[in-house]
This record gives sequence, structure tokens and C-alpha cells, in this order.
Amino acid sequence: MPNKPRYKPPTPERLTRSALHYLERYATCRSNLRRVLERKVNKACQALELDPDDFGSMIDTVLETVTRNGLVDDAAYAETKTASLRRRGGSRRKIEAQLAAKGVDRDTIDAVLNKDDHSDEDAARTFARRRRLGPFRTTGSRAERRERDLAAMCRAGFSFEIAKRVIDAKDGLATSDEETPRED
Repeated sequence: MPNKPRYKPPTPERLTRSALHYLERYATCRSNLRRVLERKVNKACQALELDPDDFGSMIDTVLETVTRNGLVDDAAYAETKTASLRRRGGSRRKIEAQLAAKGVDRDTIDAVLNKDDHSDEDAARTFARRRRLGPFRTTGSRAERRERDLAAMCRAGFSFEIAKRVIDAKDGLATSDEETPRED
């Protein structure tokens, strides 16, 4: 017979330990940490037949403590996540969607993305290189796969104009004048 987990009633100390344990493993924003703690409280309350609403203020207190101590910073999380997604070829739309899904507020997302010095076109080239699309294709005919490559770029959140410029470029360079390499 398998051992069932034994739940204890949530206390501020237990919730703080849970929050710290989660923060040791994952970078997160305040609203995502709230969801993690609420799930923990809900599981314990369901097993112990308690009302989860009685523990809302306890979760707020834990969140205030970790925020005050600098362990949770939505702006820093958004900057780190943006940089990570940009390195992998993430579009502005994809970054906005992922940060919003984690619970970062709209003003913070806009502020971080406005400070971002990477263009969507650079990210599109990175994405195409990673996925071996368009000029980075190593097998098969580029012309036969053009429509599929454009569709993949658009699904990744890039505008059709940027996708077309990157997919139709020669050797992965954009076709606009400012993107052509200088000869020194």
C-alpha cells in the first residue's frame, strides 16, 4: 500500500520555507510565486478539510517578506527572461505573451521591452538560424520550403514583413540597406 502524503496546516514559517525553496530553484515574479503558494495551501486544505480563504493573508505576508528582502523582483525577472528569450530568437510578441502568462504587469513588460536594444529582425535571424529556416537551410530546396518557413516565423510571433525579409535573404543577411555589411 503506497504511503499517502501527510499534510500539515499551513503556517507562515512553512509557507516561507516553501517560497524560499521554490526561489532557490526558479527565478519568478510575484504573481507566479503567489500561484505556487496558493496551490500548496489548497492541497493542504483539501487534505485537512480546511478553508483555503483563511490563509490568504498569510500568503500576502510571505510575499511581502520575500519582496522586501529583494528575493522577488518583477522588473529583474522580466529583464532576465527577455534577455534569455532574445538569445534564443524570441519575438517581441512572444516575450510579451510569456511574461503576461507568468503574471508580470503590462507596465513592467512595456518598460523592459522599450529598454531592450535587440530588434525583432535580429531575433528573427537567430530564430531562423536555430530552426534552419530560409538561408540557413542545409537540406532540400529553399523555394519548396519557403511557405512553411514563413509560416513558422509568423507562428513564432514575427511580422510577415520581417519573416519575408529573413527567409528571402541571401546568406542570412537582411535585404535592407542598413543591414548590409560594410567593406573596410
